[in-house]
Amino acid sequence: MAESKDTYKTIEKAFAGDLFKDRGSKFFGYAFPITSEEDVKIQIEELKKEHHTARHWCYAWQLGTEKIRYRANDDGEPSNSAGQPIYGQIQSFDVTNVLLVVVRYFGGTKLGVGGLINAYRTGAQLALENATIIEKTIDFHYQLIFDYPLMNKVMRIIKEHDLRIINQKLELHCEYTLAIRKKDASRFFEIFENLYGATIKELES
Repeated sequence: MAESKDTYKTIEKAFAGDLFKDRGSKFFGYAFPITSEEDVKIQIEELKKEHHTARHWCYAWQLGTEKIRYRANDDGEPSNSAGQPIYGQIQSFDVTNVLLVVVRYFGGTKLGVGGLINAYRTGAQLALENATIIEKTIDFHYQLIFDYPLMNKVMRIIKEHDLRIINQKLELHCEYTLAIRKKDASRFFEIFENLYGATIKELES
């Protein structure tokens, strides 16, 4: 049986693509790593300040690894002539947790739907070609609760297997949020579940 995929590709940091021109219109492509829809709003607001005389700020984004969320926005261009071609590049490069924005300065000549599709697709492609694409593991997040006397046992398991603690509360009842790689998740869930005095539950990612 094929092993379930437990890595994904994203971009390392924000990148701008090369300028693409067509009949006087200029298209600037940008790629941003994102972790939430809030990141999308922030980056688009910044680009609108930077390119305040532009005509359109078309974009597409995708978030998630197990459950995918995405959106494509034409920002006033003809339907499916901008957002979808941009999103097509996210799919083509097989990346996620990414926002692509193509900013258009109108050059006075209409490009037609075919011309727009090509321009927005190329703007997005140039941004991703300039970006550094990296591979990350798909991690599941768990909440582990245990009494303080169990601390040594719990820490031994965490250190031996190099598990990542994202959050911790150390009181009489201790609470850790752990990130565990997908392929190892069920094994460690079982280890902690069988540890007397500890309770573990998966958190929504």
